[in-house]
Amino acid sequence: MSVTTPRGFTAAGVTGGIKASGKPDLALVVNQGPDAHAAAVFTSNRFTAAPVVWSKQAVADGRLAAVVLNSGGANACTGSAGLADARQMAEWTGAEVGCASGDVAVCSTGLIGERLPMDAVLNGIQLAAQDLSTSGGPSAAEAICTTDTVSKQAVHASPDGWVIGGMAKGAGMLAPALATMLVVITTDAVVEPAALDAALRTATGFTFDRTDSDGCMSTNDTVIILSSGASGVCPQDAEFSEALTGVCADLARQLLADAEGSAHDIEVRVEGAATEADALAVARAIARSNLFKCAIFGNDPNWGRVLASAGTVDADYDPEHVDVAFNGVRVFVDGQLGADRSGVDLTGRDVLVELHLHAGEASAAIWTNDLTYDYVKENAEYST
Repeated sequence: MSVTTPRGFTAAGVTGGIKASGKPDLALVVNQGPDAHAAAVFTSNRFTAAPVVWSKQAVADGRLAAVVLNSGGANACTGSAGLADARQMAEWTGAEVGCASGDVAVCSTGLIGERLPMDAVLNGIQLAAQDLSTSGGPSAAEAICTTDTVSKQAVHASPDGWVIGGMAKGAGMLAPALATMLVVITTDAVVEPAALDAALRTATGFTFDRTDSDGCMSTNDTVIILSSGASGVCPQDAEFSEALTGVCADLARQLLADAEGSAHDIEVRVEGAATEADALAVARAIARSNLFKCAIFGNDPNWGRVLASAGTVDADYDPEHVDVAFNGVRVFVDGQLGADRSGVDLTGRDVLVELHLHAGEASAAIWTNDLTYDYVKENAEYST
């Protein structure tokens, strides 16, 4: 159940010495072909990390042979020296696995504003290259973790004989687009680069772009898909896109469940909107309200927080005809008081908040978390 489940891929995760903790900190994923097709999407943050700058150039031709990933340092806001470090990582990886440096994507995660310890990075790349195997996916997933408490992996196996595998890291700064994440997805299906790109953008648009744990966007977000074509099977575009969206949704849910310090996983679902854009805007406004998130942490179905947040959005609806429900209990109906909030149970991990605007047929959902003491503590001590 990993990036090495599809045929044509090897991977490894090792301890190179980047992290002071001595935990695994460098991963390689290598596409052995016969195809080397690839696509990627990246953060929209204007302070783009050096590895993102490099990887955008590397994947521009729709081809990648390998991905090198490190945790323990973001290599972001490090200037021309940081870009040289990212290029050096690609060159070292290419030399070790036997491909051009321009066919290597680079991903980094960790603290912003510090140079990577390149001796340790080189050590990790050399160790990982020696350790590459078709069973190395789980160790690679472990090596990219930062504040994650568990690694994240997912697999879809088609009955037609092709497979999609994926790994992800991310536990904080989870907000579109994408969410703080490094994601590598592999497939042995025969898929051309243009089709990979279209399917990936569709998948991320419905999954990672709607995961909004804390409203904070990273400098390093990267989602890469590699296709080896080793199965020899060419699926229909729609079939492949649906399967890829399913894998991304699985990984996104795992990211949300491991969000820093969270006690609740919340789905904010807006229905009856005039347009999908309206539904997304309203859902995101609710999901990003600290008052709403604090209420959920306290197991308080404070529907006033929902309405107050929704009311800040310039969407087409009549506030006099809106419904709100918490876990299926309609506490506000057609602009009037509904069921007593005492009938709502929020003690479980999963929370569903529904808002019906009665303005059309469009709908959308955003997935978020509550705001807890542990989240504040973890981020207060992040760089200390």
